[in-house]
Amino acid sequence: MKQAQRHQETIELLSQCGFASTEELVTHFDVSPQTIRRDLNELAQQNKIQRHHGGASLSSSNVSLYATHQVPQWEEKERIARLVAARIPDGASLFIDIGSSCEAVARALLDHRDLRIVTNNLNVASILTARDDFTVIIAGGEIRSRDGGIVGESTRDFIAQFRMDFGVVSIAAIDALGDLLNHHYPEVRVTKAIMEHSRTLFMLADHAKFGRHAMVSLGSISQVDVLFTDAEPPQTLCQLMQHHKVAWRVC
Repeated sequence: MKQAQRHQETIELLSQCGFASTEELVTHFDVSPQTIRRDLNELAQQNKIQRHHGGASLSSSNVSLYATHQVPQWEEKERIARLVAARIPDGASLFIDIGSSCEAVARALLDHRDLRIVTNNLNVASILTARDDFTVIIAGGEIRSRDGGIVGESTRDFIAQFRMDFGVVSIAAIDALGDLLNHHYPEVRVTKAIMEHSRTLFMLADHAKFGRHAMVSLGSISQVDVLFTDAEPPQTLCQLMQHHKVAWRVC
């Protein structure tokens, strides 16, 4: 991969997870630590990221871009969100998880009626309170300032008190073996609780998530009821989904 491509993908990765360690980036790009340190130093000099001991995060200017939803594959995420919303009936109950894809689903649901939503995403809650006939319940826990996500053991315990019709979750990566992967362990703990307490699980993944790598295992594609995406998944993943009777929908 050329340096310019690596720089762009580094920014995209940080827009999704907020922080990445040097070791994670070395594994992700399969390059030397010296190469990653050089990349991060150059991006920091351009004020695109902030360097920290052992890793990097988005610069304040790029955090503001995330807050206004100028994130990678945004148009694709909006299309996926409309496809998901069309499968959720009026009067349903649902979990909505962390992430820009889940926020897109929240906006797509504003034409619905009488929904009951439990979320660990402050941005989702803010979007959905525009409807007086929605019941919106926010999970307690630690708030991440970078994306409005709420995580922690208390968040997981709160989620576990509910049993909802639908769970709407997004994913950082799906590998060739159908493993669902994410970047942060505290976030994964909460998402697992959503998966376990949803009668029907909807997974959101734009095409960029196929074949990517992340460190923390969330589960298996076999746990998903419907995968929503913007491009036909790789053949091996399609075969796995057929074997486990997992449906997929392409917008």
